[in-house]
Amino acid sequence: MSSFARLKHIQDYDQVSYYSVCVGDDPETFDDQDSLYESFLKTQGEVNRKKIIHIINWLKEIGERYGAQKHLFRDEQKQGEANALPPEGTNRIPTYTEAGKNIPNNLRLYCYRLNEHVVILFSGAVKTAKYAQDCPNVNPHFAEANRLTKAIDTAIKEKDIRWIDNFSDIAFEDDIIIDL
Repeated sequence: MSSFARLKHIQDYDQVSYYSVCVGDDPETFDDQDSLYESFLKTQGEVNRKKIIHIINWLKEIGERYGAQKHLFRDEQKQGEANALPPEGTNRIPTYTEAGKNIPNNLRLYCYRLNEHVVILFSGAVKTAKYAQDCPNVNPHFAEANRLTKAIDTAIKEKDIRWIDNFSDIAFEDDIIIDL
């Protein structure tokens, strides 16, 4: 059975437009479905509220102030095209604080940084191992993010997804269906 994905617009800031994807076997159900990012917020927000807020603050900071610069995204040991948030480092503002101390946020949001202006947000979980592929929590999310990045790259190459304004955004149409 084939599966499909459809881009869903999430948020525009001065410097970055964020999108996510709806994934499923029937594109007819996408209108009533949360994107991977929206599902991530709901699921993780119930148990990791402070960590979610930290990631949302980074999305806003990147979107309003920095643009999607490569150094602001985790590389995840070069195991695929997908990146992760939050950025590495405990003292990067906005920081994640527990008991008055800046500590690493181990919640990962996997995403695909197309360029400094467009980022596709996927899903994630709490990372408990050094490498994403070794962590039972994030491995499925990381693998799915890498599968989706390949499908998005193919859709761009085949011009199903088109760039506008000198690569400042994609020509978003909510009826673009991507074969996975």
